[in-house]
Amino acid sequence: MAINRRKWDEAVPLHVASPSYDVPSFRRGRSTLRSLEREAVGPVRGRSLLHLQCHFGLDTLSWARAGATVTGVDFSAAAIRAARRLARETRIPATFVQSNVYDLPKVLTGSFDVVYTAKGAVCWLPDLVPWAQVVSHFLKPGGRFYLLEDHPVADVYPNESYVTRLELKYPYFGGRPQRDVSDGTYAAQEAKMTHRISYSWVHPVSETLNALIRAGLTIEEVREFPYSYWPKFPFARRGRDGWYHLLEGDGTVPLMWSVLARK
Repeated sequence: MAINRRKWDEAVPLHVASPSYDVPSFRRGRSTLRSLEREAVGPVRGRSLLHLQCHFGLDTLSWARAGATVTGVDFSAAAIRAARRLARETRIPATFVQSNVYDLPKVLTGSFDVVYTAKGAVCWLPDLVPWAQVVSHFLKPGGRFYLLEDHPVADVYPNESYVTRLELKYPYFGGRPQRDVSDGTYAAQEAKMTHRISYSWVHPVSETLNALIRAGLTIEEVREFPYSYWPKFPFARRGRDGWYHLLEGDGTVPLMWSVLARK
């Protein structure tokens, strides 16, 4: 995770400038939240929301624009600085805290109506049992947790730029970290970064759900989707619906999933 943090610190300014994140349109009022996220979480006006692994805060600030009182958390100091700067520039009230998710109860107090994490977050965590305990720790009784993520089945396939089709490479089970060496990132593929190594983990569906259940949450809804919020594979293309679909075999593999749970 220390190796990952160094890469994320270096990636932040690249991502802020990247067309993939399109910060200029966000400054003009664009929301980064998908309709299925807003519908699942429900109205947030006047409610408190904790965003775990918020990167530089676009989703966090989008929830604030929807009326929530927001707190965003990320382990990258550079990401938190960028999030605070963006909050000032857009005059959106928000609190941002630098912390490893696992250590958050040591540095943040209070409880929240909603805990939210989404879009490429949990794959950077080695263990979901303490993660789920942190989620439960910060939820008020009756509070809701929402997760929207890459489907772990899709994570067993490599997605480097040279890949032309789905080919099994990584284990679905086992918990071993995947080591990646690349010059850039998903949002800055042409970059030549100093920190090129990162580690991620595949977390099976059962691991995620059981961790949440054992932390005291009730699973209310699980959904799976044959499309993604980003071009996870080089042979994916954005459809008229705004989601990314496979060019071949579209609809045959789950690319994204969501979990809605309540404490």
